[in-house]
Amino acid sequence: MTGRRREDVIDQLSRVGDAGAAVEELLSQKSQTSFFTVELTLADIMAGLVEISGMEGGRSQREKIRVIQRLLSSASPLEGHYITAILLEDFRIGVGDGNLRDAIAQAFTVDPKLVEYANQVRNDMGEVSVLALSGEEALRSVRLVPFHPVRMMLARQGTISGVLGEGVRVAVEYKYDGARFQFHKQNGTCRMYSRRLEEVTSAMPDVVALLDGALPDDVIVDGEVIAVQDGRPMPFQMVLRRFRRKHNVAQAADAITMVPNLFDILYYNQEMLIDRPFIERREILTKVSSRYVTPQLVSGKEEEIEDYYHDALDAGHEGVMLKLLDSRYTPGVRGKDWVKIKPEADTLDLVVTGAEWGEGKRAQVFGSFLLSVRSNGRLVPISRVATGFSDEQLNWLFQTLQDDIIRKDGKMVYFEPRLVFEIGYSEIQKSPNYEGGYALRFPRFIEVREDKDIKEANTAEDVEERYILAHRPVNN
Repeated sequence: MTGRRREDVIDQLSRVGDAGAAVEELLSQKSQTSFFTVELTLADIMAGLVEISGMEGGRSQREKIRVIQRLLSSASPLEGHYITAILLEDFRIGVGDGNLRDAIAQAFTVDPKLVEYANQVRNDMGEVSVLALSGEEALRSVRLVPFHPVRMMLARQGTISGVLGEGVRVAVEYKYDGARFQFHKQNGTCRMYSRRLEEVTSAMPDVVALLDGALPDDVIVDGEVIAVQDGRPMPFQMVLRRFRRKHNVAQAADAITMVPNLFDILYYNQEMLIDRPFIERREILTKVSSRYVTPQLVSGKEEEIEDYYHDALDAGHEGVMLKLLDSRYTPGVRGKDWVKIKPEADTLDLVVTGAEWGEGKRAQVFGSFLLSVRSNGRLVPISRVATGFSDEQLNWLFQTLQDDIIRKDGKMVYFEPRLVFEIGYSEIQKSPNYEGGYALRFPRFIEVREDKDIKEANTAEDVEERYILAHRPVNN
């Protein structure tokens, strides 16, 4: 398309560090390959994107490349820049959901809270902007629709004493070391979605069959699936392998038992339930589901909750979840209504944005990694990590990330961000060495969170909140 070799294109991308900007440069330098060019319209671009989104099967990769080539061949350099950014979902303009929410609210003179609510329900800012054009009543009237998954409600880390207050009672549930899922059923059709909202129905037919038998029609539930052997939960990675599996699914299903655990219901019998209090949603869930509902304790006594927490650990689970009884279900929000209690409380989910080549026996792989938090639509570096990796993990990370390199600088390389690491640490310190203003003391790698999108990584605000909490004065 540009008359350049593949190696030259990769070098250009590494030098520029931004795929859109690299494409813009390449298109501005390309030799004329056709006597005639067709001017692109927005309709052409939209048609191409829709065509790509509908492609499936063994030849889909080749067909997608053909469509992208067609679009870029007719694009001006600047148009190529933004077509590339759209395809990679990477505009690098510092615009997050909050910015879009406020912009839509101002453009159509509607309440930004209604814009945020509609986006939680529909998970599509483009659709929300069309609704906003019709006014606030259209935003208020949005409803969940089966087979249109929404982002899952998230929890903060905390302590039992930090949640309980005078007269406060909470729901206490096991925190599983599994993979989050959303299950939809309507008119006899069942579909299962991962935490990243990818459909995993074909990879988990055994779990889908269990839930189909346990749940009525016209329902959307939230839960977590765990792998079980000899009555004990197996490591989280065993579930992820199943989520990623595309071949020999039946043999994998026979080899390891998967058990779903349901803890919330979002929709039932044509009614959206996310605005109801959690205690009501729980009651509905226990009525409609014959099996697989997670055990629950409702209490306001710290000692009783502590005992339940240790029971969960003894059973092989990660800890417990504390949920306020009056909390509504807020898709994609990491609020204070759900709190997770784990032995390793000091962990963060951070985005891998760069790496440095190793030394000695690790000279052929990446030896340390640059980690970033989300901040106002950007990724801001906060730490590096070099400990906690096995040789096998470093080899896997090199194979996984080598094609994501967008820029090189001496021994450092920088990646197109897509992986999330769970990182343990001993303390958060203020530091001028990182743009985020903080650094992690004794960071250590725990695991790759392949089930998490980078949009679920921790934010700069999370880090600052933890720092303030850890350094606040203790009243004697």
